[in-house]
Amino acid sequence: MSAERDLKVVGRSVTKLDALGLACGQARYTDDVVIPGLLHAKILGSPHPHARIVALDTSRAEALPGVLAVLDHRNTPRVMRTTAGQGFPEPSPYDYTTFDDKVRFVGDRVAAVAAQTEAIACEALSLIRVEYEELPAVFDPEEALGPGAPVIHDEPDARAAIPVEYEPGRNLAAHVKVEVGDVERALAAAERVFTRRFTVHMASHAMLEPPITICDFDDTGRLVVRTSTQVPFHARRIVAQALQIPVRMVRVVKPRIGGGFGGKQEVMLEPVCALLAWRTRCPVRLAMTREEVFVTARTRHAQVIDLRTAVDGGGDLTAIDLKVVMNNGGYGSHALTVACNTGSKVLPIFNRVPNQRFEATTAYTNLPVGGAYRGYGATQGYFALGVVVDEMAAALGVDVVDLWRRHHIRAGETSPIFAALGEGRAGVVMTVDSCGLPECLDRGAEAIGWAEKRGRRPRDGSRVRGVGMVCLMQGSSIPEVDMGAASIKLNDDGSFNLLVGATDLGTGSDTVLAQIAAEVLGVGVEQVLVYSSDTDLTPFDVGAYASSTTYLSGGAVQKAAADARRQILAAAAAMTGASLEELDLADGAVVGPDGRPLVTLSEVALHTLYAHNQHQVMGIASHISHRSPPPFSAHFAEVEVDEETGVVRVLDYVAAVDCGTAVNPKLAEGQTEGAVVNGIGYALTERYLFDGRGRVLNPSFGGYKIPCAADIPPVRTILVSTWEPTGPFGAKSVSEIGINGPLPAIANAIFDAVGVRLTDAPFTPERVLSALRAR
Repeated sequence: MSAERDLKVVGRSVTKLDALGLACGQARYTDDVVIPGLLHAKILGSPHPHARIVALDTSRAEALPGVLAVLDHRNTPRVMRTTAGQGFPEPSPYDYTTFDDKVRFVGDRVAAVAAQTEAIACEALSLIRVEYEELPAVFDPEEALGPGAPVIHDEPDARAAIPVEYEPGRNLAAHVKVEVGDVERALAAAERVFTRRFTVHMASHAMLEPPITICDFDDTGRLVVRTSTQVPFHARRIVAQALQIPVRMVRVVKPRIGGGFGGKQEVMLEPVCALLAWRTRCPVRLAMTREEVFVTARTRHAQVIDLRTAVDGGGDLTAIDLKVVMNNGGYGSHALTVACNTGSKVLPIFNRVPNQRFEATTAYTNLPVGGAYRGYGATQGYFALGVVVDEMAAALGVDVVDLWRRHHIRAGETSPIFAALGEGRAGVVMTVDSCGLPECLDRGAEAIGWAEKRGRRPRDGSRVRGVGMVCLMQGSSIPEVDMGAASIKLNDDGSFNLLVGATDLGTGSDTVLAQIAAEVLGVGVEQVLVYSSDTDLTPFDVGAYASSTTYLSGGAVQKAAADARRQILAAAAAMTGASLEELDLADGAVVGPDGRPLVTLSEVALHTLYAHNQHQVMGIASHISHRSPPPFSAHFAEVEVDEETGVVRVLDYVAAVDCGTAVNPKLAEGQTEGAVVNGIGYALTERYLFDGRGRVLNPSFGGYKIPCAADIPPVRTILVSTWEPTGPFGAKSVSEIGINGPLPAIANAIFDAVGVRLTDAPFTPERVLSALRAR
């Protein structure tokens, strides 16, 4: 099974394992858990962006009938940590404790209560009296890094867990700088230099299910945390850390999840809910309201990007200088790694450019906190690079598609950026083994009608059309860092139980992993019963982030299934007397060289369990990635710009994507189309509005506009098949790359339509009109 044509289950659009249950409303989410005596928790947030708590009176709240616990900084352990669910030791700074005597953004937590009803909990919050010493606040990251700015983290115990450049005394949450070649010399010698500044905005994950946690106890007194999380094992570690109890005392269970997009990679609610349960010895429920999601959950990091590129007399790119200042808000979650990704996932696509420099500086401010968000820094970086490449092509008088063709990385090639820049440390030397970008360009351009539409600017009254494009790459897991594991056992009816620590967020990863196991074991996917993400029962996995599940967790599943396969064939050889080398698995049976069944898997199971050399056939494997093979994509957008109103409407969108072997093509298409729609909303309508004191003015879907069905244009996905030799059955990732295209592709299409370059996102009617008037 080394070639794509040999595959029986992988590469097929089988029905999602949980599809019927989801469609019928039978799936059990965290809030579907029914526990008698459940307490309800609420959190009191700060009304100030920057203040010190000088007095706190909770006596009236504690005296309210039905209140069982009130927590604040005076009665909880001060354990400095990060909320970022990343591998240990986390590369994010340890600048956060459950409650502090200082607040650093509007909504920062001050106290929490647990009560018999949600109404009592809300009333208790209103009875807490807090006296604040208001402090000067800073909201702009460049101002925050300047002399005389108010220091947001002046606590002496804030620290970096790994050796990185971290100076909280000047609001520096992280800094990284790498250079290959000699950028300044190349810029000085260039025929032309292109310089642009971009501002890329904050965004909410807007997941359907807000974060929620329910904590309870098992019959031995251990804490059971049921939570909507992308990172169960990281959540277990951080909860134990916060409560100062052994990890063995915590079990984390992930029910079904209603979306995450990176927002549930944070461990925010779990420690508070766990502390309340631990104090009261009662089950506790803590859920965010939608307003709390906008104000106190994590966001996409806003960035200011300065990009310079150099071109020689022959039209070849000779230098790229990418400088980023990132706004991390009040805490340093993902401060280093997102900033690194803005360079590490973007610059290698132009590996032929000999001189490249990347510098990123992450600042603390008094705004809501940035965190992991689908695309993870690459979304911001591709906006800048994609727009400048389009500008260069226009200035040079060449087709931008041809400019991408001329410079992009190819199979068999590497980039010095791979080795120079990882996530919080040096990267890993890597050669690209699979690259379908040339085919993506061909098929995407043909589908959108590029040759016929580019530069034509058809007009209908005040509405003008244009097309734009961009090329993209991402990654698949974090090499030499992340690990996943799986176990699979044979049952006496020939079915299998597959246990994985990987986390299905609604993406269908349980189905994809079942397909990989079924392919190895010669059965239909319905014969594989998947149980995922329970820290007591399933093997370890880092969780659903960094585009790792199919590639990394799938590699573990493939290995575990291969282990079980070897045991099955060995048992069958003993049962039949056949040579082991002659046997194979197909259609739920062990078959001989002529393809005829010799014994069924059920017969093998019964034999090994009851008859001879009794043992459980079980495969167990761990997998760590040594590479991060990039998926590639070419995005093409057609837009209509109304020159009277500034309204931009996307008419057509094509995403041609190389994700290696699409294990389940329909799910891969769904991932791509969902990411594109997410990116279109980010490009056109989604934005935070703040008053002058850092308060969110639009914390609801009434004021924060995400695309609805009427807003979504035709989105066409073209899957370009390649074979990634390091991935399970040739697969690599697909989940994140699609969100990186809409910002630059739409910006370039707007330029093609009306001749204005938009460098500040999102592209609201006001901004479009302003640019049109300035032409």
